[in-house]
Amino acid sequence: MASNESLPLSFLDLVKQCDNYRIPSPGSAALPRPLSFCLSSDGPVLGLLHPPVVDALLEHNEHRRSQSLPEHWIVEPEKHRVFLSPTLSTPAARTRAAHDTTTWWRDSGRFPGVISPRLWRGEWYAIYADPFGSISLSGGDPLSDDDVDTNPNYVFAMERAATALFGVVTYGVHMTVYEQDEDGAIRVWVPRRSATKQTWPGLLDNSIAGGIPARSSPGWSMAKEAMEEGSIPENTFEKYARAVSVISYFFQTSAGWLQPEVEYVYDMRVPSSEGLKLSPGDTEVETFKLLPLEEVIKLLHAGEFKPNCALVLIDFLMRLGKITPDNEPHYLDIQTRLHSRFEHSSW
Repeated sequence: MASNESLPLSFLDLVKQCDNYRIPSPGSAALPRPLSFCLSSDGPVLGLLHPPVVDALLEHNEHRRSQSLPEHWIVEPEKHRVFLSPTLSTPAARTRAAHDTTTWWRDSGRFPGVISPRLWRGEWYAIYADPFGSISLSGGDPLSDDDVDTNPNYVFAMERAATALFGVVTYGVHMTVYEQDEDGAIRVWVPRRSATKQTWPGLLDNSIAGGIPARSSPGWSMAKEAMEEGSIPENTFEKYARAVSVISYFFQTSAGWLQPEVEYVYDMRVPSSEGLKLSPGDTEVETFKLLPLEEVIKLLHAGEFKPNCALVLIDFLMRLGKITPDNEPHYLDIQTRLHSRFEHSSW
């Protein structure tokens, strides 16, 4: 937030709230450098682990040994890395190992601010060898040996809530639903998140947004969220929704957990004559309001939006030509930070 809460947040301030993490240089005294979380001893780096998580992995190994069961995790502090046991040679085996570990943590009261029973989502997120590579669109139960996936980039699945502990890249979909008159006036559908939502309760959100479950495409996920969150009919979504952009940013939570995120961005410009009215279709949203774009911008500057939703709206304003290099002195910084590669090559 701005140092003086009476001052409006600039667009760059809003970007910095979300794209707020850089990996410390080796040997830096400022912050401990996370350990690399690798697929195998010679495999790709999948995420970044803070020392408390590494300690918890070692505890889980001890728990497995006490039951005469093989360990799931190979920890090499001298090489600053952790990787999965080579006996876990299939995506399903790795998924079961991660699930066994994280549910043990949950039931033991480990990391209650991340994976307590209340925060547990019961949703699978896919983990990829190359976070910028192809995504997996088919397959069955991620825990089952019958699960067959022909995409070599898919390496396993993990409980959504636990992904922040492992610092892996996650994926979502966000859509701006709006009307535009012939004179150019724009009105945007803006929801307020439920006060009981597990994350960011009570803040303003993008018109429709959600995570991409394992084995689901961005388009399918967007259509599903549109119907569940905003009661948008399927035929209306298919007629007007368009994939327009992708944003990415490296977010560190207030508790220090790392969440590199990719959001597939959609626009849905609906003629006012269509009579579309968004209304909550589930308990995640309290209300929807159709607001003039000028009011949406004021609410952005006031810090009323969930941080990553502010980034999606900034991307929207740039594509509309409302934010330009001539009226925004930090245009280039904003534009490049909306498309982070997370310093992935240095993980």
